[in-house]
Amino acid sequence: MRGDPVTGDGPHGDRPAGQPAGAGPVRRGFELFLGWSRLLVLVAVVFLLADAAASFIYGSDILVRTAAGVIGRPARIGGRLGILLVVMDAYLVGATLMVAAFGLYGLFVIRDGPARGTHWLPNWLAMRDLDDLKARVVSMLILVAAVTFVDIAVESRDEVGILYLGLGISVVIAALTAFLRFGRQRAP
Repeated sequence: MRGDPVTGDGPHGDRPAGQPAGAGPVRRGFELFLGWSRLLVLVAVVFLLADAAASFIYGSDILVRTAAGVIGRPARIGGRLGILLVVMDAYLVGATLMVAAFGLYGLFVIRDGPARGTHWLPNWLAMRDLDDLKARVVSMLILVAAVTFVDIAVESRDEVGILYLGLGISVVIAALTAFLRFGRQRAP
C-alpha cells in the first residue's frame, strides 16, 4: 500500500523526521514555487535602475546645457541657480530610485549564505528588512521635497504662494519624520 501523495505519510512512516504532517511533495513543490517567485522583484529592480539612469542622464543634460549657457552669457549666473537646483533634484531622485532598487534586490533576491556575509553594498546601505528600506526611501524623499521647495522659492515672485507651499511641504516632511520615528515596528 502506498502512502498519501499529498502528505507524504505512508504505512511505513516515510515522512522525513522533523517535518510536520501535511508537508508532502505538493506542499514542498508549492513552497519551492513561492521561493522562486521572489525573483519577480527583479522586474521592479531593473525598471527602478532604468529610471535612476534616466534621471541621472536628464540631470546631466540640464547641467551641460546650463554650463553652455553660462559660458555664452556669464552675467546670468545668478539666474541659473534654480536650474542647478533642478539638476541636484534630478540626481537625488535618481539616487532614491537606486536605493529602492538595491533594497529590493538585497531583501528579495540575495539568499542567506556565505555571500550574504560580505556586503556588496556599503554598510550604511545594507538593509535587514522592509522597515530599513522604507526609512531610507522616506529620508531621500524628505531631502527631495526640501530641495524642490528651495528651487521653487528661488524662481517664484509669489510670496504668499511660497508661504503656502512651504507650509504644505513642512507638514509633509513632519508627517514623514513622524513615520520614521514612530512607524517602525518594534519586536516584543
